Amino acid sequence: MTSPSGVGGAGPGHSPVERSGTLSTTLAISLLLATLAFAVLRPRNWPEAVAAVPAAVIAVATGLVTVDHAWSETKDLLPVVGFLAAILLLAQLCADEGLFKAAGDAVARACHGSPKRMLGGVFAVAAVITAVLSLDATVVLLTPVVFATAARIGARPRPHVYASAHLANSASLLLPVSNLTNLLAFTASGLTFSRFAGLMALPWLVAIGVEYAVFRRYFADDLNAPAHEPDPQEPTGVPVFTLTVLALTLVGFVVTSFAGLEPLWAALAGAVVLGARALTRRHSTPGELLKAANLPFCLFVLALGVVVKAVVDNGLGDGIARVLPDGSSLPALLVITAVAALLANLINNLPAILALLPVVGPAGPGPVLAALIGVNLGPNLTYVGSLATLLWRRIVHAHGTEPELGDFTRLGLLTVPATLAASTVALWASLAVLG
Repeated sequence: MTSPSGVGGAGPGHSPVERSGTLSTTLAISLLLATLAFAVLRPRNWPEAVAAVPAAVIAVATGLVTVDHAWSETKDLLPVVGFLAAILLLAQLCADEGLFKAAGDAVARACHGSPKRMLGGVFAVAAVITAVLSLDATVVLLTPVVFATAARIGARPRPHVYASAHLANSASLLLPVSNLTNLLAFTASGLTFSRFAGLMALPWLVAIGVEYAVFRRYFADDLNAPAHEPDPQEPTGVPVFTLTVLALTLVGFVVTSFAGLEPLWAALAGAVVLGARALTRRHSTPGELLKAANLPFCLFVLALGVVVKAVVDNGLGDGIARVLPDGSSLPALLVITAVAALLANLINNLPAILALLPVVGPAGPGPVLAALIGVNLGPNLTYVGSLATLLWRRIVHAHGTEPELGDFTRLGLLTVPATLAASTVALWASLAVLG
């Protein structure tokens, strides 16, 4: 792909301009790495924004990114971040209404004491929750339910807990609302909500299928270990009202897309209905609802966008453009996917998609969706690939289990290359059939 800025190569001798460019690039990358390192470590449980906001201010103050570019990036991200807050609130309200516990009870009853059947149930529930309520809901709200369900039947939790981590990433391909990266790609692709889902349905199914096949083989010993029927207890009632609001919210996503409106408004409507109900019944307080929206994390995303813009403007954009091929042929899509996956594991998937979209966006929906496959599936290879995986690690640790780096890496090596290749081929086929 052609470099967006058209900057030529540096000649010998390193002129003052070149040295200035090198210093700018170094500073921009340093700010990004420091921001990501803070987000990974989170000393004293401080919000990620504590590092991201000063980094963005430094980027603007030092001229790494102009005020106009920073403001433009922030304006572009505001609807996406608003949606993120609304969907986080909606997911928490669904959990408060017992939706996730009801799903866990249904899996426990359906598996009849079989860890293998439980794995299938966890895959199905995690895939649906990730697609509809985003990967954060799967990591934060479903993972504790998976632990509890495994304990009910005496199954080893390891396969099922790792499934919640992998499916949070792999099953986030389907809808624009499934992942923050999807929302960014959706905006750049020019597709409607239903068109996006249609093109990504086959890659989504293929990724889940590959993951399931690998999990069955990799965790064979755990899945063959004896378990038992769940102890009889009064089942959790299905929250019909909550499911109805959730279904109407999904319909709202499609309607707003055709109307040319942001999906934020559909998510906000669903959150307002469930939030008003929770307040009326005194099941929640305004402070708890505000906390569920996780505004500090939303601020982090906005600030991170400015920092990434500084890195892109100071060399990364030109470097990506030189590496990525033109067109939507299968070889081109495979290269774009691989580069996106590599970038996600180097700098995290959110900065990766922010850096890739200015390059692949003008090339059409095919390259945009290929990049999305890379940044969504690639993070299953390393802990730092996505913030959701890092959050999953903290939640697992809080339940008295420490995920083993060796297991996580081996599982990633078995699943990531296979899912990347298979899902990209599926995308190419969907583009060929659907146009």
